[in-house]
Amino acid sequence: MLELGAGFHPELTGIENIYLNGTLLGHSRSEISEKMPEIIKFSEIENFINSPIRTYSSGMVARLGFSIATAWIPDILILDEVLSVGDAAFAQKCELKMRQIRESGCTIILVSHSSELVKSLCERVMLLDHGRITRIGSAQEVTEEYQKLLAGLGEIS
Repeated sequence: MLELGAGFHPELTGIENIYLNGTLLGHSRSEISEKMPEIIKFSEIENFINSPIRTYSSGMVARLGFSIATAWIPDILILDEVLSVGDAAFAQKCELKMRQIRESGCTIILVSHSSELVKSLCERVMLLDHGRITRIGSAQEVTEEYQKLLAGLGEIS
């Protein structure tokens, strides 16, 4: 997931966009229909699901996008800063969902500037500086080094 809601059509309703996005993810109409109640419930936008996406706030689009993308557990999931959107309660809900996905055996590659999120979800971490690997290690070790770098107290080793 590089951008929640990527591929949504603004004139289609939430329901129609679930079918569109689910199809783009490679799922059949019957698979999408089976997951529909779960997607709608997780997104918490039941009252707006029959309205065009253009009427949604960015947070509502993010909720729906995350709900669709995580309704099926892939072998590998790449997340690029996608959990940094939405309100705090929904962000916690998404973090819990990500833990469940990880525990199912899915490999998750998380790109984030949030040390707390990285420590919460990751076992091994790679620190990059301008696309160059500068450190690989435990989440605790690497996020500590990252925080020092942000504070100007450390050098990249």
